[in-house]
Amino acid sequence: MLELTAVVKEYRIGEQVVRALDGVDLRIEAGQFTAVIGPSGSGKSTLLHLLGALDTPDSGSIRFRGAEIGGFTDDAQSEFRRHKVGFVFQFFNLLPTLTAWENVAVPVLLDGGTLRQAKPRAMELLDRVGLAQRADHRPAQLSGGQMQRVAVARALIMDPPLVLADEPTGNLDSKTGTAVLELLGEICGDDRAVVMVTHDMGAMKYCDRAITLQDGSIRADAATHVEMTSR
Repeated sequence: MLELTAVVKEYRIGEQVVRALDGVDLRIEAGQFTAVIGPSGSGKSTLLHLLGALDTPDSGSIRFRGAEIGGFTDDAQSEFRRHKVGFVFQFFNLLPTLTAWENVAVPVLLDGGTLRQAKPRAMELLDRVGLAQRADHRPAQLSGGQMQRVAVARALIMDPPLVLADEPTGNLDSKTGTAVLELLGEICGDDRAVVMVTHDMGAMKYCDRAITLQDGSIRADAATHVEMTSR
């Protein structure tokens, strides 16, 4: 689904140039739940931003199903993010004045649709993540785990083939975090990949693959004990 070849990304901090990614080669397959781990400053977030077309590489190639996303125009990048990528964040990023189902529907509104059009699909997704009974609750009325489940449902509303999760269990207790990891594993299908950045080493046992980044380079890339066919 995704192929990175010799990807380099640098940032300038004052007079210093920091190479966040240093010639990364990587393939991400459909149907695979991949964890990206490594210490702070290893390049994890930079990699996630590049995969989601939130940033562009300084050199190298990033291809999504054969299309070079690094060369997209701004409009094409926006279109790619709306239709091909679902984002799940550590801090949920739910709108406090909207109900759970309305938050799930937001990507449809941004794509020119209406709440009326989006509601059936939003309700279906809330049911899938076990929150149909909380559809009319606002974020302040939900627990952290429930808010993250709403965020996962929102990431799926446009049926994207790629879901990117940035520390999705970072603000959750271990039991709730486990439930969210299991949910992310469940949404991997034949045509969808999930890539998760995490500091939680225990999260790897819920993934198919663990990639270790250090100083902008891949130091390890190994399958975990989870088999995709077991889902």
